[in-house]
Parts: sequence; C-alpha cells; structure tokens
Amino acid sequence: MFMGEYNHTIDAKGRIIVPSKFRESLGEHFVVTVGLDGCLFVYPNEEWQHFVEQLKNLPGNKEARQLQRYFMAGAADCEVDKQGRILIPGNLRQHAGLDKDIVFVGVLSKIEIWSKERWESNSYDNMDEIADHMSEFGLSF
Repeated sequence: MFMGEYNHTIDAKGRIIVPSKFRESLGEHFVVTVGLDGCLFVYPNEEWQHFVEQLKNLPGNKEARQLQRYFMAGAADCEVDKQGRILIPGNLRQHAGLDKDIVFVGVLSKIEIWSKERWESNSYDNMDEIADHMSEFGLSF
C-alpha cells in the first residue's frame, strides 16, 4: 500500500528521483501512465496487470474503448537507474504539466505524480460532504 506525500523536482531531461519509501514496493520496473484530474498514475507491475485485466473486461462500447485507449496509449514502462531516478516521457510530462516542482502522492495501490502547482490547487473544502456520500458504499468514519 502506498501512502504519503513527497516533494521532488524534475530535471531538464525529465528525470525524477522516486522517493525511497516507494522504491521497494515498486520494484525496478513499473508502469507510468496518464492519470485522472491532471496527474500521472504509477503502478507496480502486479497492480498494472490487475488494472489491465479490468480494462479488458469492460463492455465493447465506445466509452470503454476510449478509456482503454486513454490509459494504454499513455502507458510507459519505467526503470529505476542507479541514482533512484526514472525518466518520464515527454508526452506524460506534458499531460501532467511537469516542469520543475513535483509531488508524489501514495494512493493505496498506486502512486500519483502531480505538478506542485496542480497539487496545491486541489480543494478539499467539501470533504465532509464527500465522506457522507461514501457511506453509501460502506465507508464509515
């Protein structure tokens, strides 16, 4: 399980240091893909395979095909170098607006990579209301 928030920077070549707390659970090879809300998703290989199976099991309608294309076309295999860095491809950097300051966020079975600006613009003012709605799904506080 991934949790926590870690601030880092991205260099001019598009390399970022993966937080040491995440490196062990990710392994040496993992997948980075476009995410939702303007971030990137990072999946350990086992979680990625699980996610791909879910995508495969979607109905054959247009929305499902679009969702499959969105995540699969944006996916890249990543490998950690000897300095603990990964290279984020240009198309993924552009998607997430990564240019200097970034934030890694652990979110259960995946990691999100955010530009610091986008991360700080997220509003959590309505969390009580959201939490109330989650009780419909069995989540209680």
